[in-house]
Amino acid sequence: MSSLRPFCLTSWLAGFAAAVLLVLTPAAQSHAQTQAAPATPAAAQSADPAPTSPSQTTVAATSPEPRGIAARALDKVKQAAKSAADIFNRVPCLPPKGGSKAMGSLPHVAGKLVAGRPVVIVAFGSSSTQGFGASSPEFNYPNRLAAQLRRHYPTADISVINAGVGGEDAPEMMRRLQTQVIDVHPDLVIWQVGTNAVLRNLDPGDTAKLVEDGISRIQAAGDADIVLVDPQYSPAVNQRAESAGKMVKLLGKVAELRHVGIFPRFEVMRDWHEKQAIPVEGFVIADGLHMNDWGYACFAQLLGDDIIRSVGQIKLGVNVPADVRTYRPM
Repeated sequence: MSSLRPFCLTSWLAGFAAAVLLVLTPAAQSHAQTQAAPATPAAAQSADPAPTSPSQTTVAATSPEPRGIAARALDKVKQAAKSAADIFNRVPCLPPKGGSKAMGSLPHVAGKLVAGRPVVIVAFGSSSTQGFGASSPEFNYPNRLAAQLRRHYPTADISVINAGVGGEDAPEMMRRLQTQVIDVHPDLVIWQVGTNAVLRNLDPGDTAKLVEDGISRIQAAGDADIVLVDPQYSPAVNQRAESAGKMVKLLGKVAELRHVGIFPRFEVMRDWHEKQAIPVEGFVIADGLHMNDWGYACFAQLLGDDIIRSVGQIKLGVNVPADVRTYRPM
């Protein structure tokens, strides 16, 4: 008899422990029952791409609620990874060193925001506007700009329309200027142009003339503010340095002549590389032309900062001469 007592005690403790585990994890019984069962089609569809053990697959099939919580947590992690803060924590988005001074404002769109009226922004351009090179549409610059402005003006009704078509330049854009820009009645037009003309060895003077004609048509149709965006600083563009330099200068002259804004993208991106020591691969994808997520995010951030600064000027009653509306990121 005495030799059987330790065995009985051990069996009793094991049984007690098993009972406690069943109380703490009600799904254990169903898990044990389904472990030998074949996986259902629904379970196979909901499984993660990564290999899983049989027990993990069974839990996913029999316990949808815990998996739902895990999936929501994973979605939040993905959202956080895509945030501008995450990008800029790795490489800060800084304004150009040497401080190019802001010259004027965007009075129409700023006035609308101050008055609390709906604002429509049209981003007009080619693949840089469409967002080629971004990992998702969320990271193209129009969407980044919209997110920034909505964060800063949470009660405002702000629409940013992406009218970018890859491969186009001024001749093609002029054919859709009426329907995709003027007929929308925008408060602000951001016109990115000139890169494809440089890559095609087109005459920068012809491009500048078409852009000037387009600006005249937009101005004649309404009170929209206009900002030109010149070519990007990238290996593919820099291979045609002479043409790119002429394009940048001519677009700047057009902006000055027509009293519109200019965002000097070439200068800003060159500053990233030459003065802020960011490798070109840090803001341009492997094709040597298009921006990556960081490049689009920083471009949008600096552009948005200028729009926000313009609203601040209106609120403070700062009078900007009517003939000086070109501006550069500070």
